[in-house]
Amino acid sequence: MRLENAEAARALIERSILSYGIYELWGVGENYDLLHADVQARCLYKELSSSSFRFDIDCYLGKRPHDTQTRIIESFSYTGFQGGARMRSPDLRMRIFEDYQGSSSAEPSVIYLGREVAKSARDAVTKYSLKTRRYISRTSMDAELSLVTANMVLAAPGKIMYDPFVGTGSFAITGAHFGAAALGSDIDGRSIRGVAQGKDLRSNFAQYNLQGNYLDSFIADLTHTPLRMGQCLDGIVCDPPYGVREGPKVLGHRGDKEAKLVLIEGVAAHLSVDPRMLLDSGD
Repeated sequence: MRLENAEAARALIERSILSYGIYELWGVGENYDLLHADVQARCLYKELSSSSFRFDIDCYLGKRPHDTQTRIIESFSYTGFQGGARMRSPDLRMRIFEDYQGSSSAEPSVIYLGREVAKSARDAVTKYSLKTRRYISRTSMDAELSLVTANMVLAAPGKIMYDPFVGTGSFAITGAHFGAAALGSDIDGRSIRGVAQGKDLRSNFAQYNLQGNYLDSFIADLTHTPLRMGQCLDGIVCDPPYGVREGPKVLGHRGDKEAKLVLIEGVAAHLSVDPRMLLDSGD
C-alpha cells in the first residue's frame, strides 16, 4: 500500500489485530542479487547511517539454518549503519521477508527488505485472553474475535457501543479498549451479577482499568427493549445466543407449561417490525 508518511502508517496499524506490524519497503527482488541492487538504488539507508540496528529474517513457507541467516544479514553490510548492532531497543529494526510460496526449489520466490515503522495492537489479544480474565462463562467470546469485531464497528472515544447479549462482557470490554463507552443488557441477570464478590461483569472492567468506559448493564429481553426510539447508539455488536453452548432462556414464570406468544399491536413479537425493536446505528 502507499501511505503519505510514517505517521499515517502508525495510525493505520495501531488498531490492527490481525497484523503484526507495518514496514517501509527498502527493496524487493526475486533473489538476493536483485534485492541488493534494488536496496542500493533506493538508497534509503544513507539518511539513517548513524543509527543502531537489528536485522531479523521471516521465512514464509520455508526456513533457513542459523548460519545461513547470519550470512544473509552480513550481506547488507554496505548499509554502513554506524550505531552498531543492538538486540534491544535499536534505532532501526530491519526485517528480511522471504516468500517461498510458488517456489519449486529451496530458494524463495521473492524477497523483501523492510524497516519496521510500528507494531500493531496484537498484544491486546494476550492482554484480554480468557485464560487470565477474572470472570468468564461458557459463552464468553474469544479475545481475538471480540477485538476484531469491535474494530469492525469502529469503536472509538466519544461513541456508545451496545451489546444486547452482554453476558460476561467480552464485546463491551474490547469496545472500551478502543475508547468507546460500553453499555449492555442480557435476559439472564445472573451473568451480569456474577457468581461471587469480585467475579462479575463490572469486575472484568476493573481488571483492565476500564471502569471509566463502562456505562452500565441491565436485564432485558431484546424483543421488549427499554431503549428509547431514535438514534442513541453509535454501534451494536453482539454474539446472539443459539442454544448450543448455553441453553436458551426466555422471560416468564417457571410454572409455565407452554411458552406464551407475545403480541405487539396484534402482531407476533418475532414477526413485528415495531420501531421499538429497531436500533439505528446511523449508517
